[in-house]
Amino acid sequence: MPESILIIDDEEKLRKLLHRIIALEGFLVKEARDLRSARQLMEKDTPAVVLCDVKLPDGNGVDFTKEAKITYPGTEIILLTAYGNVPDGVQAMRNGAFDYIQKGDDNDKIIPLLHRALEKIRMSRKVDQLQEQISNRYSFSNIIGGSPAIRDVVALAQKVAATDATVLIQGETGTGKEVFAQSIHYAGLRATQNFVAVNCSAFSKELLESELFGHKAGAFTGAVKDKKGLFEEAHGGTLFMDELGEMPPELQSRLLRVLENGEFIKVGDTVTRKVDVRIIAATNRDLHQCMLDGIFRQDLFYRLSVFQLSIPPLRERMKDIPELCRHFVSVFARKTNKPVPSVSKSYMDALQQYQWPGNIRELKNVIERSVILENGPELTAATLFFPDGHAAGEGIQGTGTYELASVEKLHIRKVLEHTGGNKTETARLLGIGLTTLYRKIEEYGLH
Repeated sequence: MPESILIIDDEEKLRKLLHRIIALEGFLVKEARDLRSARQLMEKDTPAVVLCDVKLPDGNGVDFTKEAKITYPGTEIILLTAYGNVPDGVQAMRNGAFDYIQKGDDNDKIIPLLHRALEKIRMSRKVDQLQEQISNRYSFSNIIGGSPAIRDVVALAQKVAATDATVLIQGETGTGKEVFAQSIHYAGLRATQNFVAVNCSAFSKELLESELFGHKAGAFTGAVKDKKGLFEEAHGGTLFMDELGEMPPELQSRLLRVLENGEFIKVGDTVTRKVDVRIIAATNRDLHQCMLDGIFRQDLFYRLSVFQLSIPPLRERMKDIPELCRHFVSVFARKTNKPVPSVSKSYMDALQQYQWPGNIRELKNVIERSVILENGPELTAATLFFPDGHAAGEGIQGTGTYELASVEKLHIRKVLEHTGGNKTETARLLGIGLTTLYRKIEEYGLH
């Protein structure tokens, strides 16, 4: 359907001329001689672009722009004036006008200007669609599980999402702390702004300081230019600080200053900068105990603990395993271009008998390996191997060492075939170190 253009002008000849020029480009054109009739037309059908005279019988186009952008933020407005002046032009742009041009100027400029306005509209629509997709992807409704343990945490997270409070998420490795952080962000007041994540255990003290706060050129060897830190990248949005319990004590005071005053100083700089960031922190450590042990600042702990969420480990929500299993089976079947297999009772029983020290992350990896290995229409326990070396297979639970080694050799060979011999990816899927994989390849002669 062609885009709709509305022309508002009390000069009929000019209005008709513009109508003819624009309609020849394939646009749907409507006319209004004053603001009253324009408002009536816009209520019935919102135009993509409005071409509006500045001086009209019942009002001023500059003032109308401000009003229209509030009611119809997706509509672009181009103002036309017989006598252009700088103050009006400045105010028009402040009020949200796309452009401000003088009447009688070359009418050939109108069409390119319309196309630029429409391109801006299309880009805005794409951004809105992507934002909606992202919000849907990280919606609380996508957190899988109906057990009371997880539903209670989701209910608390939904409440804090509507605020701007600092959140501390605690839970074992693999329980889904970042999933909750993303859901809180995208359900909150800052959903359209950046979500920036950093793992505090992945950097040395010096590198983490530079990552968080940025640095000035020359601050240290190799700092050849200024660098923005993650606090600046997250300005207006959310900074998710994972594994916060690993943050060196020297940086904890700097983080506290940001939390209390919204201020920080880049490495090698003397200028204090302001930042507006929501902090969501996560840790698998007991921060309260770390505080008592003197390795985590007391004032920082209480500042972070405005709102705490504790994510239950998978072993405390075993009733959720069937639903999680079906979800991951579907995901990895699509990923590997296989029909979605059903799940045998023996396979599901084995999943529910295991204690899952690696939680949902471990479950996800185990199911991914099973989907890769299974060639039939049903996942069976024969494809089920746990990262600790335990195998839960139908007909393979014998006591012979040779039998278990044979199963492991077959398993490694199949994963190697799936990855096309990529050792790094194979080690990841197997949940073992690269060195361990090379040793087993040598041991089993899988060259």
